[in-house]
Amino acid sequence: MNQTPRFRTVFRCTLLVVSLGLVATACGDSDSHPLSTKPFDAAQQVVLNTPKAGTVDPDKPLEVTVKGDEGRITDVTVVSDDGHHLAGELTADGTRWRSTGSLAAGAKYTAKVSTEDGEGSPGSRTVAFDTSPAQRFLTVEFGPEAGTYGVGQPLIAELSLPVKDKAARALVERGLKVESRPSIEGAWHWVNDEVLHYRPKEYWPAGATVNVASNLRGVKVSNKLYGGPSKGLKLTIGDRIEAITDASAHEMTVLRNGEVINTIPVTTGKPGFSTRSGVKVILGKEYFVRMRGASVGIFGSEQYDLPVYYATRVTWSGEYVHAAPWSAGSHGSANVSHGCVGMSTGNAAWFYETVREGDIVQVVNSIGEEMDAFGNGYGDWNMPWDEWREGSALAAGTRDGTSPSDSARLRPRV
Repeated sequence: MNQTPRFRTVFRCTLLVVSLGLVATACGDSDSHPLSTKPFDAAQQVVLNTPKAGTVDPDKPLEVTVKGDEGRITDVTVVSDDGHHLAGELTADGTRWRSTGSLAAGAKYTAKVSTEDGEGSPGSRTVAFDTSPAQRFLTVEFGPEAGTYGVGQPLIAELSLPVKDKAARALVERGLKVESRPSIEGAWHWVNDEVLHYRPKEYWPAGATVNVASNLRGVKVSNKLYGGPSKGLKLTIGDRIEAITDASAHEMTVLRNGEVINTIPVTTGKPGFSTRSGVKVILGKEYFVRMRGASVGIFGSEQYDLPVYYATRVTWSGEYVHAAPWSAGSHGSANVSHGCVGMSTGNAAWFYETVREGDIVQVVNSIGEEMDAFGNGYGDWNMPWDEWREGSALAAGTRDGTSPSDSARLRPRV
């Protein structure tokens, strides 16, 4: 007696499961809904403005339209072979799609168009096409040469053609990729229409690796001008070497990674020829240089013609750190040079062997003019960070730079 109700309950549950199974089977019928069917070929439904023969003009937008009133476009995806998606907009009624981004020149694309007919059945069309190659190219040459440099070395990007338009400059900057390990905050600065410098907010970290490359190939920069192929660059950053010259104390203090490794008696520029103040970056080293006063416009009683050894260049106009045995009596006590930092031959040889390109040479307590940011070497670090960023097209504003003066590339002075 007590088991009968229990049996009926189980029986009813079984019927319910069977009933639900029948309903689920009916709802899962693959032929009962138009969206579950295989998309039809929409080749007769939609038209792309790609020529049947030849290539697509990358200066013109790509368009996809529906023929007459034969349904609507539901989605368009256009991707280049290197994975870049082309942006576009679809009209509200689904009758036309038009690209809003720029096609790359000399590239291969695949366009996938999804549609619906008047009854809601899905359609699909896939079209592959090429874009015609560019006639004018913008290429980038990066500097310095690959190698190991000091923590003050800026990156240089020299463009093959001038870029003046702010929007085009922003596009160029986005295409110049800088990656460092460890990562740092940095920015490009337009020196002029054809040259950009890149530096971190602070000096590069010692031991860092830096890679710079251009992603502009095929990208539209401006009307009929496209990015061309450019070779990337890899740098390694060495120890943090800083040589701080106190012109009033007649002394140079050399630090490696924050620790003093040498203190050297020196002489700097005398009145009328005072050594430039500020941060300079070592440009190169020359074991022997013939220094002549006439080559930098010094004549009369101040004229000189001297053989100079262990010369480390810090400006294009001829400022060096070098051996100056003729002024040995003034090292550590008086400033008697024509702008260079002079020291004994032994100290100059040590300095020459210790430093590398990109290391920092800073002059303090000098009455000389301030080191320019550009045009006479790498004075980039003398520009405050906020001002540096103003020279980026991706920052608040772009400051028009001036070309480095060729007149600054003069011969040495002592």
